[in-house]
Amino acid sequence: MLARKQKRRVRILLVSSLLIFGCILMKLADLQLIHRDFYTSKAEDLWQRDFDVAGLRGSILDRNGNVLAIDMPSTSVIAVPSQIENLEETIQVLSDILNKDEESLRAQLTKKVSSSKILPEGKLIDAKQAAQIESAQLPGIVLVQDSLRTYPKGSYLAQVLGFTGSDNQGLAGLELQYDEILNAHSGSMKIPYDAKGHPLTIYEEEYIAPGQGIDLVLTIDTQIQDVLERECNNAMAKYDCDSVWALAMDPDTGEILAMVSKPDFDPNNYQEASQEVINRNLPVWKSYEPGSTFKTVTYSAALEEQLFDQFKDTYYDKGYELVEGARLKSWKAGGHGLQTYVQCLQNSSNPCFVNIAQNLGKENMLKYLALFNFGTKTKVDLPGESTGILFDEDEFDLLEMSTTGFGQGISVTAIQLTSAFCAMVNGGTYYQPYITKAMLHPTTKDILFEVKPNAVRQVISEQTSLQMRAALETVVAYGGAKSGYVYGWKTGGKTGTAQKAVNGQYLVGEYILSYIVAAPIDDPEIVIYMALDAPENDVQYGGTVVAPIVKSALEDILTNMNVPKSQTQLKKTQLWSDPIMIEIEDYIGKKKKECRSSDLNIEFYGEGDTVIDQIPGAKTVVEQYSTIWLYLGNEQ
Repeated sequence: MLARKQKRRVRILLVSSLLIFGCILMKLADLQLIHRDFYTSKAEDLWQRDFDVAGLRGSILDRNGNVLAIDMPSTSVIAVPSQIENLEETIQVLSDILNKDEESLRAQLTKKVSSSKILPEGKLIDAKQAAQIESAQLPGIVLVQDSLRTYPKGSYLAQVLGFTGSDNQGLAGLELQYDEILNAHSGSMKIPYDAKGHPLTIYEEEYIAPGQGIDLVLTIDTQIQDVLERECNNAMAKYDCDSVWALAMDPDTGEILAMVSKPDFDPNNYQEASQEVINRNLPVWKSYEPGSTFKTVTYSAALEEQLFDQFKDTYYDKGYELVEGARLKSWKAGGHGLQTYVQCLQNSSNPCFVNIAQNLGKENMLKYLALFNFGTKTKVDLPGESTGILFDEDEFDLLEMSTTGFGQGISVTAIQLTSAFCAMVNGGTYYQPYITKAMLHPTTKDILFEVKPNAVRQVISEQTSLQMRAALETVVAYGGAKSGYVYGWKTGGKTGTAQKAVNGQYLVGEYILSYIVAAPIDDPEIVIYMALDAPENDVQYGGTVVAPIVKSALEDILTNMNVPKSQTQLKKTQLWSDPIMIEIEDYIGKKKKECRSSDLNIEFYGEGDTVIDQIPGAKTVVEQYSTIWLYLGNEQ
């Protein structure tokens, strides 16, 4: 009986052992055969350390392919503390190469982490430093690919482009606006180590290549941007302004050709700039009273409503208009007397524009403010756009309507005013302004997406736009914008002088001076707006300060754009202060002795007796006593 019980126990024990052993075999089979890849991957994840490899962010280019922002491949230093064999030697070598404090290095190299970047000195090191670290062969110190965002033109277009942070993410401007488009996914370098931090040579290192971001092509033309940057910098220096901003647009598409905001900063060193400067792209952010440039809005609305014949109908400017007890004065004491309406525009007569606004009436004024897109964002593809400020409809009474007529009591942005002006001169169509032209494939550079002009609405008729262009041309030839007259090219524009307001209070003696102009006015290819905030050292009028600056810019821009000169330009009304202008004759083919002028300084170059070339060319208009150069050769 006892023997039978023992045998039974042995059988139970044997069966149990077999079952346990079978379970173990099944588990081993599951680990080694069925789910081998899964568990191997899990183990490798524990053994491997990942080192990020930065991708290349997409470039930002101007319309002609000129680089405005680009990622440059660079190198960063990563420490793996568990692998460092000689801590003091490693600290000493890295301190010398990176110029980093030894104690700070010691703190980073002894962290209880698997790996960490040596910041900030070890991020984006130069090629010489990388070569020195590589040759030192320091265990536990790894060099990885990184990328450095570079802005080749420095402060050029600073607030428009913006900048990226330490991880190459967009933080401001277009870099922020299009961060998802420009950004590139990071790659990685996976290196296997054992529990003590030693490399496992039985497993291969794994490299996952980083990506590239999509390139962004802007509507910006660097030739135009160059000129406006130069002129705005000169204005800041000459007039000691609080700020200066400028904007150039193609009136037939809404494309932004140039945008300037001063003061600016260098995106390569944005940490040194104030947040106030960084975050204020003035042409889209700053909202202010436009002054007399806004009279173009009132005037075009009146032409569209056929309130007057601008060359025949008249208004008598006695120097003021009384509106609800307020005396709205002309800038000229005693007024301008009897004028045609186009002369009211030329002379920038405030009382006349009070009269025009009242004749338009509340309903029409509000209608055209909405049609020209004032009081709302233009939806330009730039961050930080303001809406401007208009009177509430129930508060838009006779006095408010009257002051709005000449640009006082309301607030607009440069992008709003310039977009509206484009509609006035392009045939009457309001286009949504935009600065992004296309997006390109990062390697093939094929166009992935192209932005098309967006014609939002017809604001005024083509006939009204034609009348408006004719009126604006007379303002430059005969009126307050005479100092903006560009010899050889027909232009049309309007100046503005607005008292500066802060917190609802006008500042004594501080003005925002501005000028907006289209060229050539018969068929405009470009509209330029420029404003100076609180300039000093000159008479405080847009016509005396800003118009000459824009004139200088246009002379270069129209030449660069190869815009032909006009043979039908209105002759400018001469002022006592205007220089005498001389049209250069054609000297080519003439003998040296025939080349004489009492109004020009002629210098000869070369051998021979016959003029074979001249600078400037024939029919160029220059100031009296300017120098011209005649090049001599032998007649063929």
